[in-house]
Formats: sequence, C-alpha cells, structure tokens
Amino acid sequence: MEALHKIRKIIDVILSSACAIIFAAMVVIGTYQIVTRFIFKSPSTVSEELLTYSFTWMALLSSAYVFGKRDHMRMGFMADKAGPGGQKILGILSEILIMVLAASVMIYGGVTITHLTMTQSTASLGIPMGVVYTIIPISGVLIVLYSILNLIDLIMGVDRTTGKEE
Repeated sequence: MEALHKIRKIIDVILSSACAIIFAAMVVIGTYQIVTRFIFKSPSTVSEELLTYSFTWMALLSSAYVFGKRDHMRMGFMADKAGPGGQKILGILSEILIMVLAASVMIYGGVTITHLTMTQSTASLGIPMGVVYTIIPISGVLIVLYSILNLIDLIMGVDRTTGKEE
C-alpha cells in the first residue's frame, strides 16, 4: 500500500510541477503578446497559437491532477443521503465510470485523433497537429491511473484527506 502512495506522490509532483511551468510560460508568452500587439503594433501569431495550445495542455493536465486528488466537482445530494456503505459504493461506481470514460474517449479517441492529424500542421508553429493532440491520451492515461489508485483506496478504506484507514 505504501508503494501505491509513493507512486501517487510522484505523479502528483510531476503533474503539479508541469502545470506550474506551463502556467509560468503562459504568463511570459501572454506578456510578450501584449507588448508586441500594443506597443510595437505588430501582433505575434506564434505567441497566440502557443497560448492556445499551452492553455489546453494545462487544462487537461490539471484536470487529471484534480481527479487524482478526488477534488473534482460532484453532486453530493445523493452521496450525502447515503450512509457510509452507500457512499463507498457510489465512490467505487463513480471511479469505474470515470475510468471507462477516460479509457474509451480520451485514450482510444485521443490516440485515434492523434494519428489522424499527424499529417496536418499548425498554422503558425508548423508542427503536426497530432503533437498538440497527444495531451488527450496522456491525460486519459493519468486519469485511468489515478482512478485505479482511488479505487484501491476506496476498497481498502483509506481516507484520501488524511491518508489513514477509516
């Protein structure tokens, strides 16, 4: 069980660091875009495209991170009315549904769209669109991995907020 928590911790650190780095890059690129547009009157299409793609990457990576923390939005009105056993069952069902959706849509669909768009290039950067879309299956794999870890925690009765068994 300790090995699973170490794996989760490593993934958490990597994802949170990646999101922080992407966000910092977005601030720098956005500032550059503002300066070139309003001071030099010569907007940069490369920076605009970089901002768009980096925002997408950050959103998908941070959503995987949030799923790992189990801090995602949920409708608690059903779970709050169920007892502890019912909440455990709903948590397990929720993780299974998330895993199936991430595996089918994000991993399978993401790999498919990535392969289909490898021949298309982005307008300003000139890189294959498939490279931009690789974040979809990557975040899908992370969400599935987190769902497996969350399922193990739920089944073993580990409270994610304290890390102790219930």
